[in-house]
Amino acid sequence: MEPVRVVLAGAHGHGWWHLSNVRRLAEAGLVDLVGVCDVRPVDDLPEGPEFSGDLVELVGRTGAEVTILCTPIHTHAEMAEKALRAGSHVLLEKPPAATYADYLRIVAAAGETGLACQVGFQSLGSEAIPAVRRMVAEGAIGRVTGIGAAGAWERPYSYYGRVPWAGRREVDGVPVMDGVLTNPLAHATATALAVSGAGVEDVEVELYRANVIEADDTSCVRARMDDGTVVTVAVSLCADRRHEPYLIVHGESGRIRLTYTEDRVEFDGTSVVHPRTDLLENLVAHIRDGAGLLVPLERTAGFMRVLDAVRLAPEPLAIPDVFQEVGDERRVLPRIAEVTATSAERLALYSELRVPWSGRARP
Repeated sequence: MEPVRVVLAGAHGHGWWHLSNVRRLAEAGLVDLVGVCDVRPVDDLPEGPEFSGDLVELVGRTGAEVTILCTPIHTHAEMAEKALRAGSHVLLEKPPAATYADYLRIVAAAGETGLACQVGFQSLGSEAIPAVRRMVAEGAIGRVTGIGAAGAWERPYSYYGRVPWAGRREVDGVPVMDGVLTNPLAHATATALAVSGAGVEDVEVELYRANVIEADDTSCVRARMDDGTVVTVAVSLCADRRHEPYLIVHGESGRIRLTYTEDRVEFDGTSVVHPRTDLLENLVAHIRDGAGLLVPLERTAGFMRVLDAVRLAPEPLAIPDVFQEVGDERRVLPRIAEVTATSAERLALYSELRVPWSGRARP
């Protein structure tokens, strides 16, 4: 089998992870990195790939079959459409787009060109998700009453200075949506919705910020699904340290815990780590052998419904310094990991937990 010809658009920041992954698959003979597209020069590129600031020109010149798109969120729709219409399949970093309308623009381009667009929610490549769904279908926990997700990470001040759009809701009037729910801990929402498998009917949103930014760094949502299931997600970037995010599937007769960063499923005293398929490798198999895509665009429609609800929600409520530990390197919300865990346990929003800095708890 001839290696699939790949170009990478956006080689800085998270793009370096993709470069490393491409090198791994190139060593296995699956792909060939033929080009890199960026608006800035890229140091330490391997010998061989072409470099250009024009993606359409680069795809045409190299005959790239796949474009890995790792550009700023607010450029995803335009760049994905360009790549697709230039004749390239796309591996699109999450979130797919900054608005639901932009998401539909990509859906239309993929449909009109007949090319594949795989979304980079790596957790959805895990066999842990179908394993949990099988357990539910087989009645392991009885009727599902809800799914609660929790995640608490830490981020320094420098995180919000890494690029001009970091921590922004919009730039020059264009939606960006670089908040905790929609970017760094977006997998929490995407994974919970994938486990549910139902469509999103309604979304409640609470957005907060401890840092002096536009977007949210500590927030929660509750989605009501079209099958009656409730899905909550409570996340923060203001913990004292990294706590692995997870979700709890609540049933009438038991519960299942999925730590999605570890592909670990815990139930009834057992713990099983499931394998995960790399999404670029899956896209290559789709192109060469007709394998089904693990994260096609349509699988992220529910996530985009939640993202749009976050976009349309009121501006994040600032958390007063009195409720924080304000350090030289970062801000910490004491016990925020416990708060997110309680949300997942009770399927409750922060305000319903009477967290002192939440809107309902304030005078």
